[in-house]
Amino acid sequence: MRVRVWDALVRVLHWSLASAVATAWISGHWPPSHFDAWHHTAGYVAGAAVVLRLVWGFVGRGYARLAQFVHRPRTVLAYARAMRAGREPRYIGHNPLGGWMVLALWSTAALLTLSGWLYTTDWLWGYEWLSDLHAVLAWLVAALVISHLGGVVLTSWRHRENLVGAMFSGTKRAPQSDDVQ
Repeated sequence: MRVRVWDALVRVLHWSLASAVATAWISGHWPPSHFDAWHHTAGYVAGAAVVLRLVWGFVGRGYARLAQFVHRPRTVLAYARAMRAGREPRYIGHNPLGGWMVLALWSTAALLTLSGWLYTTDWLWGYEWLSDLHAVLAWLVAALVISHLGGVVLTSWRHRENLVGAMFSGTKRAPQSDDVQ
């Protein structure tokens, strides 16, 4: 039996953000004059996806709500210890580490959008420190994406479920007695 976990808006915003970050990354590493429009547009799409997802995290229902998957540091550390010991519980929504990864990815994507936009303003155009900050944030988001993908693979393997498929379908295997809602 399967249960609905992520609604359509969560899934659309997730894949929009992933596509926008990938497009911005790729277009940002090609000769600038050819792909500036792609890079700028992808950055704004990423920023809009983050803002919309944050709003949905407050007004949406169930597993879309931030309160459902953003846990206190003590809970996250306990989960990390249980994971290291190989006995972490299965979560139907995001697990505590996954929730914090979501926040890290959204924060970094938002800061990337902001720094990129600021660099195009007359006020801060050409400042090297802002360009350097944007580059550092881009590498940080790349590292976070790699960590996120690693966490998805590890959690999928440990709990014998396809999390990528769940992010497309919106459904997961129904909870069992030892799962955490």
